[in-house]
Amino acid sequence: MKFSFLLLVGFLTHLVAAQQPKDFAIIAYYSAGPDHVENLPAEKLTHIIFSFCHLSGNALTVTNGRDSLTLQKLNALKKRNTNLKVILSLGGWGGCETCSDVFSTDEGRKEFSESLLKLNSFFHSDGIDLDWEYPAIEGFPGHPFKAQDKSNFTALLQQLRKTMGPSYELSFAAGGFQKFLDESVDWKEVMKIVDRVNVMSYDLVHGYSQVTGHHTPLYSNPSQNESTDNAVQYLIKIGVPRNKIVIGAAFYARVWENISADRNGLYQAGKFKMAIDYKNFTSGLKGYQLFWDDISKAPYAYNASEKLFATFDDAKSVKLKTTYVIEQKLNGIMFWELSLDSHENSLLDCMYEVKTGKTSRNK
Repeated sequence: MKFSFLLLVGFLTHLVAAQQPKDFAIIAYYSAGPDHVENLPAEKLTHIIFSFCHLSGNALTVTNGRDSLTLQKLNALKKRNTNLKVILSLGGWGGCETCSDVFSTDEGRKEFSESLLKLNSFFHSDGIDLDWEYPAIEGFPGHPFKAQDKSNFTALLQQLRKTMGPSYELSFAAGGFQKFLDESVDWKEVMKIVDRVNVMSYDLVHGYSQVTGHHTPLYSNPSQNESTDNAVQYLIKIGVPRNKIVIGAAFYARVWENISADRNGLYQAGKFKMAIDYKNFTSGLKGYQLFWDDISKAPYAYNASEKLFATFDDAKSVKLKTTYVIEQKLNGIMFWELSLDSHENSLLDCMYEVKTGKTSRNK
């Protein structure tokens, strides 16, 4: 009887441990430079993506001593977290002006891949995240794009994997909006090659929009189809493996001005004003009234005296997104950007607590 009881206890302990999804990715983009890198919460992360490297001709380059020092310090964090991966990245909003041209030829793709291999070897980094915004569709104003970008993007990833081999990680940042999902990527071929896709499920209402909305909602609602869940379910439906999908959270608010008080500013005409770091936004909420959209699982705020509307992630929405990763059996959650987080009531802490089961998953 005693032996049977011990077996039962052992089985239940194993079952509970198996249900704790402690191995999914928490991925931080980081662009803030070398100062205070040693204080970053490396133990709570699986990946840090250095943002950004740049193209010089066909080659990927780290353009200055400050960036080199940042990369050296980021890699030093592996002494505190031996499982941490430090990933190089190319692009970002406004950072891929020549991508369409460079990646349109075999020579350009090959030279790029070889330069990346050299950089990874030099910095002891662990791979590449491509943040081309966007192949085949309009992105940053004035940056060239063409229909052939879609097939060239596939060819680029194939060349990267051939050059780097299986030991380096290969990922890309994908727009979370429907036009990108439909037109920019050959998902069937690309997902055979990469380790993961980092879905930018933020900026879904962007600075060019003349109407407010949630910029990083978890779910769609009757007034807004673009959402994290919309992108994820689309990818799953077309055959993208769940364990290669990463969703995104925003560590910043987006603010519109001259907004009517109707619906507390939500889905009203106005003009985009600015983006604000989460750490600064949360400390400057004077005059704002906070609201919660229980369909989209998204917070928003309205300042009636100044007619300002703000859309953002907060502790509740980030916990729900992390829970969603677990429930949907996805690869993980990422965010832009680590230095924007608050030192108190950190959004990263919210992710880590849900991942490790140290807090209730607030639904």
